[in-house]
Formats: sequence, structure tokens, C-alpha cells
Amino acid sequence: LATGPRQNNSIFYEIRTYDIKPSKMNEFVEMVNKYLHLRTAHSELVGFWSVELGAMNKVVHVWKYDNFAHRTAVRRALANDKDWQGKFISPALPLIEKQHNEVAYLVPWCQLGKPPKEGGVYEWVTFQMKPGGPALWGEAFQAAVNAHIHTGYTKVIGVFHTEYGFLNRVHVIWWNESPDQRAAGRHSAHEDARVVAAVRESVRFLEYQQNMLLTPLQCSPLK
Repeated sequence: LATGPRQNNSIFYEIRTYDIKPSKMNEFVEMVNKYLHLRTAHSELVGFWSVELGAMNKVVHVWKYDNFAHRTAVRRALANDKDWQGKFISPALPLIEKQHNEVAYLVPWCQLGKPPKEGGVYEWVTFQMKPGGPALWGEAFQAAVNAHIHTGYTKVIGVFHTEYGFLNRVHVIWWNESPDQRAAGRHSAHEDARVVAAVRESVRFLEYQQNMLLTPLQCSPLK
């Protein structure tokens, strides 16, 4: 019941969240920008961000895989990649306090998008929904997301539903030109009757929500 409908292929996304030691954040980001090309030689990176607001000393990165066999092959190749292990993994591990990963699928009504231009900011919104999966809350959640899209102040990049990790969780990535543009748009949305009605219906199934403002790293495909 926690999975529900998704796209008709086997593609999935691994969402990795790392908490970095506060005194080591700059060093970690510099290492990622310098050596991540060794990692992306093995599989596709969707985006890599540091968290600006909503958490501290945290990075989020998303990787795309064709299927689980593909991920297994990539992980095996990475373990045997002496450059990746020696130049990044060995020196980076002491900088990391905690790691967490999830496997998620794009919801069937969303395609992975790109921002209209570089230089904006990303908002990562996590919704922990009530048990029951999209069969219970999917339509109401979709309506709430679409209501925000229709206001025109923001662009949705992707909507992901977890398969491994915390179940009944949805991650939505939004793009805005700036934090101030996002704040002004949110203010207008809160006064839009269509948004208010859609959100009121969706929150009946919501347990909690977390918002983070993200800044893309230099090496991130999504900038």
C-alpha cells in the first residue's frame, strides 16, 4: 500500500543526504567540486546541493539508475576505482558525521525538469504523508502541487515518492529565481483561493513537512 502507481519503467533515483562536520563543510565542498568527475564517470548525477536554510552543514545529492542491477554494478565498479577511493572517499569520510539514503521513483504525473536559467535557488520540500500510499492521498497531493504550479511563481523540477527509506514520503524540488522571489510568490499563493482549497484537502493526509533552501554546487548538473 505504500508504493502505489509510478512510471512504467524501472528507472529510480537514489537520494543521498550527508551531515558534514561544521568545521569541515568548506573543505568537503571543495573536494566534491574537484573530484566528483571521478564519480560521474560511473553513473548519472541529477543534482548536488548544499543546504542554505532549513538545516546546517548538510548536502543533498541525487543519482539516477536504470534499475537495481545497474546500481549494483556501479557500486562494485566504484569500490574497485582506485582514483575515486584514494582521492575522494578516504579523505572525505572523516569529514562526514552521518549519511542517509533513500530510493525514490518519479511520480507518474511528473517528468524531471530543468530550470529556465542558471543562477536561481532550489527548495527541497519533504512531505511525510499518512500510511496508505498514493491510493489514499495521491490525488489530493497532486492537486496541491498543481495549484502551486498554476500560480506561475515557481517551477517544479521533480516529485519523488520513496520506495526504500521512510515510506509514504514525497520529496518535491522547486526552483525560483531568488529567495525573495520565492517569498513573494508564496505570499500571493496563500491568498489564492485555488491554492488554499487544494492545500486544505491535501493536509488532511499530512503528518509533517520540512522545507530546505538549497544552493547548487559548482559540479551540479542542475544549477
